[in-house]
Amino acid sequence: GYWVSRFETSFLKAKPPRVITFGLVPGSHLAGKYEVVSRLGSGWEGEVYLVREIGTRIDRTVKIFFPRRNPGNRALRFYARKLHKLRHCPVVIQYHTRDTFDFNGMPVSFLVSEFVEGELLSDFLKRQSGRRVNPFQGVHLLHALALGIEAIHNVGEYHGDLHTDNVIVLRHGLGFDLKLLDMFSWGAPNAENIQHDVFDLIRIFYDALGGPRWYSRQPQEVKDICKGLKRSLIAREFRSAGQLCQHLETMEWQ
Repeated sequence: GYWVSRFETSFLKAKPPRVITFGLVPGSHLAGKYEVVSRLGSGWEGEVYLVREIGTRIDRTVKIFFPRRNPGNRALRFYARKLHKLRHCPVVIQYHTRDTFDFNGMPVSFLVSEFVEGELLSDFLKRQSGRRVNPFQGVHLLHALALGIEAIHNVGEYHGDLHTDNVIVLRHGLGFDLKLLDMFSWGAPNAENIQHDVFDLIRIFYDALGGPRWYSRQPQEVKDICKGLKRSLIAREFRSAGQLCQHLETMEWQ
């Protein structure tokens, strides 16, 4: 009974309780250093909040990892190293430090990074007429995203979790100034991960133009990029974000 009890106790300690949200509300404090302003988003690994440093009143972004997704802080360390490696990529938010806070008697880790003022791409699209952009805007959006992802690929990394809730629009006009809110942190970069990023770029483009409801009415130039969202056709034409950029920069409109 003693050895079984020890094993069971160890097993329970090794499997933290399942957390699906931290439910932090404005005014909550983290580690006695940060005051929560609002929740910015959530994903498979955790949640992202806008916080304000209590001592300096400087706004920051924190990514709080779900304990089950961060055993032994492996995800946090991997993610921090990834952000440091990508610190010269213009679409990547800059990493500052790490810390922990108490959540229901359990220490939970989080990363602190710069806060950029902008709007989630999903919210930006909701404000547009018909909740979509026109092909001209869409191509410029895709080009800005592809340039940013190309810079990430060029240093031997990938994003892995591109969608409209992970892209921040800072400014837009003739083009778009963007930042990426979150990145997937598991798995070594390989051709499959690179290709997954390319497909996600085109999926964002497709959705931004109105998705399946509007696809049949899109010009042929748009269809030549989206290829009906058929992965095999996209992979044959665009093996990297760089190839996608080159296509956008040399394409001719009929």
